[in-house]
Amino acid sequence: MPLAMLPQLDGFTPEDFAVFELPGFEERMDALKLRIRPKLEALGAALAPELSALLGTPVYPHVAKHARRTVNPPQDTWVAFSTNARGYKAHPHFQLGLWGSHVFMLFALIYESPHKPAFARRARRELSIVRQAVPEHFYWSDDHTRPGGRRHGDHSARDLHAFFDRAERVAKAEILCGVDLKRDEVTALGGSELATCAYATFRACLPLYNLVTT
Repeated sequence: MPLAMLPQLDGFTPEDFAVFELPGFEERMDALKLRIRPKLEALGAALAPELSALLGTPVYPHVAKHARRTVNPPQDTWVAFSTNARGYKAHPHFQLGLWGSHVFMLFALIYESPHKPAFARRARRELSIVRQAVPEHFYWSDDHTRPGGRRHGDHSARDLHAFFDRAERVAKAEILCGVDLKRDEVTALGGSELATCAYATFRACLPLYNLVTT
């Protein structure tokens, strides 16, 4: 069901995904700025009010600028949503982005976040809640620089306990949970349908978000 207030949005096309096949840094960055960033900005502007209502506090979209890159072209790009107007990396947040092969929609605590160890400890204490709350087809990952991860339904309680234990102990280990949509699936959707799917994913991840914020 489409979100009530969602505007008409442009979806991603095969040409958008092909941007990640461009070999040169400047060529790919220029194409990202021209083709993909405006769509991420529009998705961010559309979803932020819906997420604000869901979380009960203002949510701000942050489109990746890849400002630290000067040589290696980005392999993926995204818009992140957090309750901090200045940034998202230190905070629990949601991500909507794309690689050349798929779109990802995730709840994320990345390595910069000081909240990660406390979340990992609480997730271990409330492991039964986590196991029941996350849909089986969602996946877990500990590294946002690598696509995909391991399906939630394939994790035993011991597996998840070990995942969270590592996230607490290893500074670079991250906590990511969500879904991917394959390239062909995404190009068959309009932008508004994609935004609706992203919102549903983020809403399903709300129990994880609440482990950080409540």
